[in-house]
Amino acid sequence: MTVSTEPDAAASAAAPERTFRLGRAFSVPFFAGMLAGVVLIVAVVAVLYQQLYRHPGDNSPEAGFLRDMSTHHAQAVEMSMIAHADSTNQAVITLAGDMALTQQGQINYMQAWLRDWNLSPTSSQPPMAWMPDGAGAVVNGLMPGMATPEQIDALRKATGRQQDIQFLTLMRQHHLGGIHMAQEVIQQSKNKDVDWLAGTMVASQQGEIVAIDAMLKQMGAG
Repeated sequence: MTVSTEPDAAASAAAPERTFRLGRAFSVPFFAGMLAGVVLIVAVVAVLYQQLYRHPGDNSPEAGFLRDMSTHHAQAVEMSMIAHADSTNQAVITLAGDMALTQQGQINYMQAWLRDWNLSPTSSQPPMAWMPDGAGAVVNGLMPGMATPEQIDALRKATGRQQDIQFLTLMRQHHLGGIHMAQEVIQQSKNKDVDWLAGTMVASQQGEIVAIDAMLKQMGAG
């Protein structure tokens, strides 16, 4: 029997076993680390997806705002339709018509989103519960800027210039209250659609207040 004493032959015989052991020692932790990394990435993506795309809940600021602003807008539409039907001032008629169409359209958006989120259009919570210290903004059950039933009745009974002045004055106050609510939900909301709608409300109603002020001044009531 011949036994080789050459170094290269001994090294060659031992190499396969050493290579196998090194391979196992390297591959198990490596692939375990890769798997842990993938799991972490999936978890992060899932959290981000929930934060960005999940629907607001029943007690969320977004849902509370949509419900309250739908009610708030409904009164604005009511007052605008009174002025649009009865006024003889073309500027008032045009403004009232624009307000009614705009705010009714926004009501449609808000109600559709609530349906998409599988939420009721109304809430068991009191008005303004979604806003910090919002209860203090509610007076006799009315949200900021809303007209009283007596003021709505007086608007219906007024005629001519007096009705125009009453409408513009009530709507100016109404807009100020609505702007306050919209600005507040922008601070709280994490929903891009609600942020967009609230932002358009602020911009359009601020512009309408400028027009109202100019009209009241022209009528000698500003």
